[in-house]
Amino acid sequence: MEPIHATKLTEILTRNEAQLAQSWLAEILNGRQTRRDLLDEEALKKQTKEFLNAFQQAAQHSNVEEIQSAPWMRTREALDEIATAQAKRGLSAVEIATIILALKRPLFQILQKETGKDPEVYAREVWNATLILDRLALFTTELALKAGQDTISRQQTEMLELSTPVVKLWDGILALPLIGTLDSERTQIVMENLLQEIVRSGSSIAIIDITGVPTVDTLVAQHLLKTVAAARLMGAECIISGIRPQIASTIVHLGVKLGDVVTKATLADAFAIALRRSNLAIVKSTGARTEQG
Repeated sequence: MEPIHATKLTEILTRNEAQLAQSWLAEILNGRQTRRDLLDEEALKKQTKEFLNAFQQAAQHSNVEEIQSAPWMRTREALDEIATAQAKRGLSAVEIATIILALKRPLFQILQKETGKDPEVYAREVWNATLILDRLALFTTELALKAGQDTISRQQTEMLELSTPVVKLWDGILALPLIGTLDSERTQIVMENLLQEIVRSGSSIAIIDITGVPTVDTLVAQHLLKTVAAARLMGAECIISGIRPQIASTIVHLGVKLGDVVTKATLADAFAIALRRSNLAIVKSTGARTEQG
């Protein structure tokens, strides 16, 4: 297949850039394929103008099929800005690609006006424009999917941080209630949160409660021991609570060695030990209750 040269297309883009930008923006805003309530009109106006200018410059100096080449870098950057900005606003990859494809109608109308008297030239330029816009739309879809994945990954990390809160039970005593599966990534977040709070509060005891952890296998046990070891390096002792009968049986069956780590069935039991180690005690008040009536 012979290279596609866009000499006429480049000239037409140069002469009609302002009109094309205005018509393209109107096509996007009035289109049925995108949700206008999610669009930032002012930002989109700036982004589409930047894209058209970069597109015109790239087509002037390079084959329109070579969108991965150096002359198309600015165009790719403009598409990346559009994809990232619109993905953050909640548009899907298909809706973002539709923004690029919306350029077809106003561009074809200008091509017809400019070259319509010569059917052969008109057909060639429409074909050239179709090929390049389809390629750019596909490239934009890839960018939008990546932007969406980055957003999901960031949100997952934020959710993990929120799902591993370090709670202060008493002066010098912290609790870290774990709920859900404990994998390598989450263990890292758990350790960082716990160590930061140990340093901030100066606590000497941390209770790691695994009541909400559905299963404990060798890998989960190793993650727990890593967290205990990290806390010890910071001068805090750890107590593991929430050791249910089935978990105790599994740990024994797996041959996991918890060493000298203190374990308890409930958080209340672990808290009682933490108080004793801190030379503290909770005493029930014997004062008379005041009745109102």
